[in-house]
Amino acid sequence: MRHTILVALLFITAALPAVSQKRAFTIADLYRLRSVEDPQVSPDGRQIAFVVRESNLEKGSTNSEIYLINKDGSNLRRMTNNPAADTHPRWSPDGSSLLFLSTRKDDQQAWVLPVSGGEPRQLTTFSAGVGDAIWSPDRKRILFTSDVYPECGADDSCNHTIASRTEAGPLKAYMADQLLYRHWTTWREGKRTHILAYDLETRQYKDLTPGEFDSPSFALGGTGFTISPDGRELCYVSSHDPHEAENTNKDLWIVDVNDGVPHAITAANAAYDGDPAYSPDGRYIAFRTQTIPRYEADRFRPALYDRTTGKTTVLLDSFDYWVNDLQWSSDSRTIYFTADVQGHVPLYRYDLRSGTISEVVDLKTIDAFAPVPDGSGIVLVRRSVGEPQELWSCDHAGKNLRRMTTFNSTVEQEVDIRPAEELWIPSPTGKRIHTFIVKPHDFDPRKRYPLILNVHGGPQMQWVDAFRGDWQVYPGSGYIVAFPNPHGSTGYGQEFTAAISRDWGGKVYEDVMAVADSLARLPFVDAGRMGAMGWSYGGYMMMWLEGHTTRFKALAAMMGVYNLKAMHGATEELWFPEYDLGGAPWESDLYTKWSPNRFVTEFQTPCLVITGERDYRVPYTQSLEFFTDLQRRRVPSRLIVFKNDGHWPANVTSMPFYYNAHLDWFHRYLGGDPPPYDMTSMLRNQVFKEKH
Repeated sequence: MRHTILVALLFITAALPAVSQKRAFTIADLYRLRSVEDPQVSPDGRQIAFVVRESNLEKGSTNSEIYLINKDGSNLRRMTNNPAADTHPRWSPDGSSLLFLSTRKDDQQAWVLPVSGGEPRQLTTFSAGVGDAIWSPDRKRILFTSDVYPECGADDSCNHTIASRTEAGPLKAYMADQLLYRHWTTWREGKRTHILAYDLETRQYKDLTPGEFDSPSFALGGTGFTISPDGRELCYVSSHDPHEAENTNKDLWIVDVNDGVPHAITAANAAYDGDPAYSPDGRYIAFRTQTIPRYEADRFRPALYDRTTGKTTVLLDSFDYWVNDLQWSSDSRTIYFTADVQGHVPLYRYDLRSGTISEVVDLKTIDAFAPVPDGSGIVLVRRSVGEPQELWSCDHAGKNLRRMTTFNSTVEQEVDIRPAEELWIPSPTGKRIHTFIVKPHDFDPRKRYPLILNVHGGPQMQWVDAFRGDWQVYPGSGYIVAFPNPHGSTGYGQEFTAAISRDWGGKVYEDVMAVADSLARLPFVDAGRMGAMGWSYGGYMMMWLEGHTTRFKALAAMMGVYNLKAMHGATEELWFPEYDLGGAPWESDLYTKWSPNRFVTEFQTPCLVITGERDYRVPYTQSLEFFTDLQRRRVPSRLIVFKNDGHWPANVTSMPFYYNAHLDWFHRYLGGDPPPYDMTSMLRNQVFKEKH
């Protein structure tokens, strides 16, 4: 746990700069970088399989391939080479082959690849597609998720027939009899996510979680299901609540994979339980739990279910940070996990025998990790603001850190990838607000630069010291960028996180303005050229700033919440607004108090508005309402609607235009570098033309 406190400065001293031998970071450079993902250690601990994802900016496409490397960092080799996406490698129990998912034929299906050499072989041809595939411990079956019609389950011909009927004919309509009829970017269309088993001998499918429920439940990452070490029991996450849209209650269910009746093992808890992981000795199921019903931002705690006694124990109640990914050591004595801690994501261990917690290593941001089975070390994917993702390793004590891959070394050598500096800025709320700033290419402290302040979404999340496109694209174009973690952020104790609920426009607004005022006094910041931007809740804050201050010369609101009452009636996960705003609109006046549309008569600041037409989380009509009011008030404004995107624009097809639109907008009002691409050409011709 970090104890370093950096005092907020009104003046930052810096040595006079030497001109960088590297050039400035551009949008095109972002798409030259490759991502390293999903490390999986072989059963004997000698090799690591992982995924490398790369982008093609000209074609607007991405591709993922599977790589293999020895534990000592030697013998890196590419295991797949196909225009289709190859992802999700999982070692067979004997270590002889890799199960993986590929889109090379019949939608996404399960394939198998011999590690010693040979061509991949397709295993499944399930018409609804295959996700999250794993081996059974006896290697006789694979288990996977698929979106099926509940009346069909594992009957693939039935699923195919119904799907064909819905696609045929002139009538196109959606029908719903209950809430959660659409979610994030898709309509339900009568389907449910189920876990299926595929017998490799008989080539038969079996539905292990039949019924009118999502089993596993939808989740943005995490673990939806797992199988016991002896292969007899399945543990999965599911909500059987009749009012699923109104609460966060999800339970762990277990069922015999051969023939059994599922039952919930966490039914006593009315809040969230999920992300199960069996201990290697089979005694425990570790999982993440919350204690406050309907509150999605309650602190995630680790818990243990004892399969012998049926008792559940919540661990680390005094550890006041959100716990992320849980993984066991091979001897079942230690649970490793990451956590959100003051703008970093370090790795921790919990010793079951002593009940003690200790930090293994803090490497700014650890995105994924995998303990080596023999206990000799840990493989991890890490990054920082100034360092793109790569594969690293360390010993079990966090020492002997070694970078194992260099996929991004060429870009690192050519381009000025800027690091972050950290400030702690006093706020009238009585708290110091942790803020990251990134200075522009060839920064000269004698000059004054425009600044863009970026408010994060969530709203309960944190900016972390991790490589991101927007932390580099704007500094590469001459801007200082600032990323504060105001009230509501994770990583600073649950009380700080919870303080945003029922106070959306209160303490966060004070924190943001305090950060802006402090940064404006820095000698290298041009206080007359400050802008702000934000996504989701950050978009809400831009809409709130629009009606409450003229501090900023330009704003950019993405996927923001504008009319809180209308938002409640059009969003899908009702538990979020109903907890954070004190009930339904007819039960709470906070929908009126904190709604930005009440302050339309104060709108003055030029604002860029961006949204996605398939955003069902924050429906795009929120942005349409905001843009209409800006236009009616004659405030300079621009609306961009990504037709095929949801809450996040597509990474390669839409995000380049997103960045370009911001650079164009802020160039107009803050005077930074002009955008590198011709926006008209990008839209009309869907090609990228450098401006020379």
